[in-house]
Amino acid sequence: QVVLVESGGGLVRAGDSRQLSCKASGSTFTSLTLAWFRQAPGKEREFVAGIMSTDGSTTYGESVKARFAISRDLDWDTLHLQMKNLQPDDTAVYFCAARFGFTAAMTNADRYGYWGQGTQVTVST
Repeated sequence: QVVLVESGGGLVRAGDSRQLSCKASGSTFTSLTLAWFRQAPGKEREFVAGIMSTDGSTTYGESVKARFAISRDLDWDTLHLQMKNLQPDDTAVYFCAARFGFTAAMTNADRYGYWGQGTQVTVST
């Protein structure tokens, strides 16, 4: 059993930066492939960024590449998402997701068995 708890959401202005965190418990952190997804009202869940359990390699969604950075803190079993130059289109509920081991389809939400409750990020103009 893996429990994920997100934090760091809130209301920001366009151009601001924000960091989200996801604390994982219940399993060996390094055995988990971890990802951030987001879902805006009326839209499908969208892959944001992921980090592989095997080697820490990262993958980003096209809409956030060069603005967002995913990282993991092995000392604190915490996943981070550093977001820069936020725009109104980034407004969504952001979810942390986890699965054991490697996946060739990191961007596919169906590959993750564990999800956090989500944290709302709202970007105003």
